[in-house]
Amino acid sequence: MFRILFFLIIVVSAVEIALFVWLGNVFNVWFVLFGIILTGLLGALLAKQQGLGTMNRARLELSRGRAPAEKILDGLAILIGSVLLFTPGFVTDTIGFLLLIPQTRKPVKLYIKKVLLEKIRNGSIKVFRHY
Repeated sequence: MFRILFFLIIVVSAVEIALFVWLGNVFNVWFVLFGIILTGLLGALLAKQQGLGTMNRARLELSRGRAPAEKILDGLAILIGSVLLFTPGFVTDTIGFLLLIPQTRKPVKLYIKKVLLEKIRNGSIKVFRHY
């Protein structure tokens, strides 16, 4: 897993740098800098809005005596999206925005659920219940 993560970090960084250079040549350096700052600010505002909304919905679920499983997955996706938006780059910003927007976050949540259920079925993750 570490090797795959390390490889992805190297590849994504190289793609981001290449994209910065290409956009800087096509437009100019100020356009690239403005884009980085703008996506960071918009991402911070969206992350705050989505995060607070998800936290409030999770509190409501807990007050009703239900486990906020969906809201936990939402919160995880929002956290990952926020981290990606704070890293400079247009590829990571695109992925970050996709994780912050509820309509585009849904397929990611379905994938995470599928992976977790598969890991529970094959015994990689153990679930303990106290009754």
